[in-house]
Amino acid sequence: RPMAMTFILALVGALIIAIIISPVLSHLALPRRFKDKEGWLSRNLSSTYSGILGLVLKLRWAVLVVVLALLVVTGMVATRLGGEFIPRLSEGAVVANTIRLAGTSIGSSTDYNTRIEQLLMESFPDEVRHVWSRIGTAEIATDPMGTELTDIFLSLTPRDQWTRAGTQDELVAAMQETVSTLPGLNILFTQPIEMRLNEMESGVRSDVGILIYGDSFDTLTELSDEIQEILVDIEGQADVSTDQITGQPGLRIELRPEKMARLGVSAAEILPYIEAIGVLRVGEIYEGQRQFPLAVVLPDKYRTKIDAVRNLVIPTAAGIRILLSDVADVVEAAGSATINREWGRRLIRVQSNVDGRDVVSFVEEAKRLIAEKVDLPEGYVIEWGGQFENLERARTRLSVVVPLTMVLVFVLLYLSLRNFKDVALIYLGIPFALVGGVLSLWFRGIPFSVSAAIGFIALFGIAVLNGQILIEAIRSKLRESSDAVSAVKQAATERLRPVLATAITDAIGFLPMAISTGVGSDVQNPLATVVIGGVITSTALTLVVLPILYIMTQHKAEGHRLISLDEKEAQK
Repeated sequence: RPMAMTFILALVGALIIAIIISPVLSHLALPRRFKDKEGWLSRNLSSTYSGILGLVLKLRWAVLVVVLALLVVTGMVATRLGGEFIPRLSEGAVVANTIRLAGTSIGSSTDYNTRIEQLLMESFPDEVRHVWSRIGTAEIATDPMGTELTDIFLSLTPRDQWTRAGTQDELVAAMQETVSTLPGLNILFTQPIEMRLNEMESGVRSDVGILIYGDSFDTLTELSDEIQEILVDIEGQADVSTDQITGQPGLRIELRPEKMARLGVSAAEILPYIEAIGVLRVGEIYEGQRQFPLAVVLPDKYRTKIDAVRNLVIPTAAGIRILLSDVADVVEAAGSATINREWGRRLIRVQSNVDGRDVVSFVEEAKRLIAEKVDLPEGYVIEWGGQFENLERARTRLSVVVPLTMVLVFVLLYLSLRNFKDVALIYLGIPFALVGGVLSLWFRGIPFSVSAAIGFIALFGIAVLNGQILIEAIRSKLRESSDAVSAVKQAATERLRPVLATAITDAIGFLPMAISTGVGSDVQNPLATVVIGGVITSTALTLVVLPILYIMTQHKAEGHRLISLDEKEAQK
């Protein structure tokens, strides 16, 4: 939105200057008698272009076949570009999300984090400036996490001080290799802002998230394990992990009705003591307007060891004392570590970052393999999230906004020119621009993204402007001459300078964005690459192909005698 508003305001300002200020300044600054003297560069360009134009007009069908083949090749290349939502912006910081076994104590987590911090600081002294960790849930629980989950934040030094990597992707890869030697640890590298945006928008912290919905924890775990094994074998995967929904150590206490009947004990007498092993809420305490729950909890010596729980003494209504093991089976069992829900449905998430390839092709391959190898039980559903979800939403919006915008521009041009075919010829500059935009992305190895889409939108405007300049000049010459071929050649030669000036200024203006490597260049490069490549092909093809098409499609009904090229040759 800020870029769009800037562009709109700049165009409005340019329009005001062109209509109001430029005529006044021209009247005041230009001499009364102005000699239109053409420079040597302009003369040489016009002469060269005139010769080229004459040649292509003779070989018009061959030229059109070559252009058509070029458009077909561009379409094939476009399908192989891949895609991503937005290029990854370097934030100057890295966050490592560590996942350990469920039930890990805070002391163990702290010790393990200290080891990781020391290892990273010692291994990357020139790259890491500061490191700190966050374990579990903060006091303001906007991001609930267990003590087995940790976020390790690393602030980085300026890139020119790095010695072990040239880019942040290379640095993260080196860090992954370093921490992979630590046992019992899953770790996912991302960036602080990127992590928060992903989590707020789609509930996952990585580039791609696979959300599995169902009822049974066991089935969800089995499905997530199968999908995780598939993702690990896909080229470009990085930091594949899954939610730790099971594995929480606990005790399972099962009352034995036959034993209770033999001892004359009811379940109502036993259950309060079992509940007190956890927390037994017995009432409320009031202090003025404040209210506090009153709970009973057994001392730790009766709760932390299984033998102590089995030997818990329970007084009965009959006046006898029995052990918990006399009326119940007490066994160790792994319980649920977390219960994730979305819209009332249980879910488990499998997450993966993408490294070395675009997100769209990665997701398409993953979808195909999962559909082939994973058999979903009835009632279980898979949904996709992360950056891929954002890209799909952006594509949906652009598929509506861009055509609507092009239709509105077409209508405005028609109201101005009052000739449908002329407007259609002007719009042929758009596919010519697509050729350069797509091929330049492919040449630089940049996938399609929202940033590139914005570049294409700006490029379409430039292409239409160049086409309109040429068509207006041709129409003006046709009012003075009945020879369509001569009129077209003369108009194209005269409009060469303004068309080239527009193209060159646009290309040079975007060149710093295309070659920059500083902060923010990841987002700027696709936009500038599209505009520069598209301006080159659009200008070249507009100056060459548009005159051919204009001559071939011009109607005699407009009052102009169109002489075919074959007739011209015969007359000579």
